[in-house]
Amino acid sequence: MATSTTVFSKLNIAFALGGLAWAGLQAYVVQSFGFNWYVAITDSLTCTLPLAASCWLINNNLRYYQPGKGSYINLFFWCLALAGGCTLLVRFTLPMFGLGQTYDVFINQSTLLRFFSCFMAIGWMAMISLIWYVLQDQKENEKRKAEAEQLARDAELYNLRQQLQPHFLFNSLNSINALIGFKPDEARKMIHQLSDFLRGTLNKDEQKQVTLCDELKHLNLYLEIEKVRFGHRLKTEISSDTNSGDAMLPPLLLQPIVENAIKFGLYDTTGEVTVSIRAEMEDSYLVVMVQNPYDPQTARPRQGTGFGLSGIQRRLYLLFARNDLVETFTNDDIFTILIKIPQA
Repeated sequence: MATSTTVFSKLNIAFALGGLAWAGLQAYVVQSFGFNWYVAITDSLTCTLPLAASCWLINNNLRYYQPGKGSYINLFFWCLALAGGCTLLVRFTLPMFGLGQTYDVFINQSTLLRFFSCFMAIGWMAMISLIWYVLQDQKENEKRKAEAEQLARDAELYNLRQQLQPHFLFNSLNSINALIGFKPDEARKMIHQLSDFLRGTLNKDEQKQVTLCDELKHLNLYLEIEKVRFGHRLKTEISSDTNSGDAMLPPLLLQPIVENAIKFGLYDTTGEVTVSIRAEMEDSYLVVMVQNPYDPQTARPRQGTGFGLSGIQRRLYLLFARNDLVETFTNDDIFTILIKIPQA
């Protein structure tokens, strides 16, 4: 509302300046016909005031009412009627000032010209106002549409995060429950680790990106919990080049990917499994590669890697409007997820 009022005020200022320019031009034209400046200014003001009122009326009406495609003819007739009213008012008002017989003849001879000039001015004002307010409405509609889409994206991003957390939380609570009986110290340790992880998760803001260093610190909290669950079977290798530490990425992006890697690497095997996480800068992208071994007979990664990967793909699409930022491929029983995060 404040923005619309400001725009309307600016339009009124432009309208007033245009009226003054029109009055000055008309006074100059009348004076060029040999009349003195008093006569010219009187003629100019008498003609400009009803013309300005007509233009303001057209502009103000179009601010609140915009004719449909079949109603433009009505606007044309309104312009004709207002131009005729202005001309008649001037035609019968100016002789009352007693400006001389010569000037009365000039009024009679210039009536038709005055009508067309009024019609032209009112018509131009109608056309400019119509275009102006149509463009303003389009901008407002686009703004409302963008805000609605942003709200929808934020809601979907929030829902994606809420779907990820219970899955990991239930697994951790089950592990804690299993450890309480025969390894109470490890159960307490895992509870503290889980508390730190969840506290960090709740403090994350989806609208603000985090550095890779902060993301890896938070990821290490998750990995420590998983190492308590799986013991010596889970090994991790995390590396990043010197340029990627300050690179930005959406918060909690890597945890569901690593969770998938652990799931498909450990759930179908009995030996040790190493999950590798490598990050590096390539041009204007932060590229993160997560690799884990898998059993092609049981894991079948080509059929998908669970909600985590689909959720990551959806998040990156909502944030960057691109579907090419996640790649998966297999080679020698190694499953690889490659993620590219554009950098500003």
